[in-house]
Amino acid sequence: MIPIKDLSSLHTQQVELLQSLIAIPSFSREESETADILQSFFKAKEIPSERSGNNIWVKNLFFDAKKPSILLNSHHDTVKPNAGYTRDPFNPSIEDGKLFGLGSNDAGGPLVALIAAFLWFYGKENLPFNLILAATAEEEISGKNGIESILPLLPVFELAIVGEPTLMQAAVAEKGLMVIDCVVKGKAGHAAREEGENALYKALDDLQTIKDFEFKKVSTFLGKSKVSATVIQAGSQHNVVPDECSFTLDVRVTDAYTLEEILGEVSQAIKAEMSPRSKRLNSSKLPENHHAYQTLKALGTPTYGSPTLSDQALIPYPSFKMGPGDSARSHTADEFIYVQEIHEGIQGYIQFLTHYIQTYP
Repeated sequence: MIPIKDLSSLHTQQVELLQSLIAIPSFSREESETADILQSFFKAKEIPSERSGNNIWVKNLFFDAKKPSILLNSHHDTVKPNAGYTRDPFNPSIEDGKLFGLGSNDAGGPLVALIAAFLWFYGKENLPFNLILAATAEEEISGKNGIESILPLLPVFELAIVGEPTLMQAAVAEKGLMVIDCVVKGKAGHAAREEGENALYKALDDLQTIKDFEFKKVSTFLGKSKVSATVIQAGSQHNVVPDECSFTLDVRVTDAYTLEEILGEVSQAIKAEMSPRSKRLNSSKLPENHHAYQTLKALGTPTYGSPTLSDQALIPYPSFKMGPGDSARSHTADEFIYVQEIHEGIQGYIQFLTHYIQTYP
């Protein structure tokens, strides 16, 4: 590992940066002030930054368009604090080694640790690749003005490291998401007479099929894709047979399927009219023959498949998700990250990139 003494000042600086980010509300679509903080941080270090909306990115000093590039990406937006908070979510206090505050764990800790790794390599000459650090917006809502909006402005990447709280384990596969709106049509009639065709009853057949449905293909890392009915709506008053019943399906998609294949398999099983809300949030998997996968293996980094969604779903390049903090703390009341976890995250990112460079093909 990188000697702790060499990282102590960098660690202290990054904890202070995270505290300044926590102190400013940065809900999805409302991240302009934290974007300002990040730009000011890089300006103070005389590192030119670029901005689009609330997305900030920087390139290593010796950026060379002829070289391949690696993306370091995490987000600076947060969800809104829930009702269970017992402390001020915007007070970045440190108690018993814990840094409290909204976004401290998801994903402030990973973000500042990735920034530290970028700074470590920023001025190094003769890197075999470029490094681009992107602090992006709207991750919590998979918004179109986040990472997706700036990818056309950036080079093609051979690898993306997505900073999320994973206890510094590497999520080399991640489930995608497709939400499908379904409609079953019937015929209205009076409930007191044998009239009409009850769309609600017709929908029950489809819902029972969905309840028992299993996709044919299984992923090695992520297991089975899963479909769940989550919302239903029918009828307008008690004495009218409903002529329409709508319901919503939440589909968690593994790398064994494309979204089109998932849609096709479900549509063959039910009779409802189906309309996917989006086909943007794809599953992802880091190929086992990729140099990053081999590097993780050489370093003994545990790998797994993640059921939770991140910006990996919007990045069309080989990627893995890794960072300090614990996913179990995300979106919880009195969110926190251990200060030591940030230090270990900085070490882990630098260690990965160092080994990646040393063994670069």
